[in-house]
Amino acid sequence: MSSDSDEARTVTRHDGGPAAGSVGTEPGGAFAGPGAENGSPAGTTGVTGGAGTLAEAAGRRRPNRPDLVRPFDHDRVARAVRELLIGIGEDPDREGLRKTPDRVARAYQEAVEGLGRDPAEVLTTVFDEGHDEMVLVRDIDFSSLCEHHLVVFAGKAHVAYIPNEKGQITGLSKLARLVDLYARRPQVQERLTSQVADALVDVLDPRGVMVVVEAEHLCMSMRGVRKPGATTVTSAVRGQFLSPATRSEGMSLIMRGR
Repeated sequence: MSSDSDEARTVTRHDGGPAAGSVGTEPGGAFAGPGAENGSPAGTTGVTGGAGTLAEAAGRRRPNRPDLVRPFDHDRVARAVRELLIGIGEDPDREGLRKTPDRVARAYQEAVEGLGRDPAEVLTTVFDEGHDEMVLVRDIDFSSLCEHHLVVFAGKAHVAYIPNEKGQITGLSKLARLVDLYARRPQVQERLTSQVADALVDVLDPRGVMVVVEAEHLCMSMRGVRKPGATTVTSAVRGQFLSPATRSEGMSLIMRGR
């Protein structure tokens, strides 16, 4: 996605480090639905004002959000795994595989638990601190499920934002939870990067956002081209991070100490 207010970039490297160069772009559309996260620390306030509640504001800004997500069907997944074992020539009733369908179903339920979750439910907590400088949480570990091959890609996300005009900040853990929310579903890295950035813009209304994601994809390491160690780096910048100076500052903080 590229416009006056946002930009997304993708580059694949073999040295594992973020890069500023661009070799492609991909639009990012938020996929969100009903969901909830319980608990907010005392002494916090919600973002309301003229826009209404967080959920209402986010809903208006993401008109393509589906209202319903099919619930996870454990038994159906287990039956499918059993058929897969038969299809590859294995005996699903032998000792080592007898409980595999159930184990895989439970693993997939955990891997896709972000489906249908609304980012507004994660970013419910803000603090009125009057802060007007960059906030960065880097090296957020994540794992996701490549939607093309249903194998894992995993790595680190770096999330930075410049608070809104009121100087409101969100809890640092909320940024990590937001990454997990979008990672735990069938996904592509380019969309994951843009979705995290867009959710922050939609819900917190910050003056700028930058998200950088670097990951190794097993679909590229264990099959096909078979290049273990190759790292894909994607970035999405919004608002004030479109300024080369601000973007450079953010990237220097991400790269510091490496």
